[in-house]
Amino acid sequence: MGLSIYLLRHGETTHSQTGGYCGALNPELTPAGMEMAQAFADAYGAMDWTAVFTSPMKRTMATAKPLCEALGMTPQLREGLKELQYGAWEDRSQDEVKQLYGPDYNRWMTEPAWNPPTGGETSLQIASRANTVIAEIKETYETGNVLVVSHKATIRIIICSLLGIDLGRYRDRIEMPVASLSVIKFGRYGPMLQRLGDRNHLPEALRKRAGT
Repeated sequence: MGLSIYLLRHGETTHSQTGGYCGALNPELTPAGMEMAQAFADAYGAMDWTAVFTSPMKRTMATAKPLCEALGMTPQLREGLKELQYGAWEDRSQDEVKQLYGPDYNRWMTEPAWNPPTGGETSLQIASRANTVIAEIKETYETGNVLVVSHKATIRIIICSLLGIDLGRYRDRIEMPVASLSVIKFGRYGPMLQRLGDRNHLPEALRKRAGT
């Protein structure tokens, strides 16, 4: 059967609604975000899951919780799955960052693989720590379905890294809305993208909510 990794972005938070930079911050899911988590559990609870891994942040653990409770599984927490750390930009809007940290912002927008947010992380650093978790999963589970609940930038960077896409282009090549699911299957010829940014498990009203 091979190994399939299901990459799920967490549900809605106040920061995903506003677009404010949120990496190290630890907000809860909104009520709509909780509904998104439950909708995923309802849609995928009948699947044969091998393991669940999640970032140790409130928003990711809360997203994994309904499925884990339904299955009687304990999620495995991994620091490597955390969101990109935005340093001095945390909890600021894009306009604020442009005004206060213009040169750093321009460098980050041009080449984020090598240029971090002020005091934050590059996409190369994210790839290094996140891919350590992916390697652990591949070594531990040769077959089965493994759920990984993580964050917008981190999931996009994982996908770019696995598919050989320039890490500096993760924002330009991949869209990843809240509570969306992407699937990578590992086969004879390596990782294959089977699904990207899928939200069909969400009711229409949740899919139409504004946010990033």
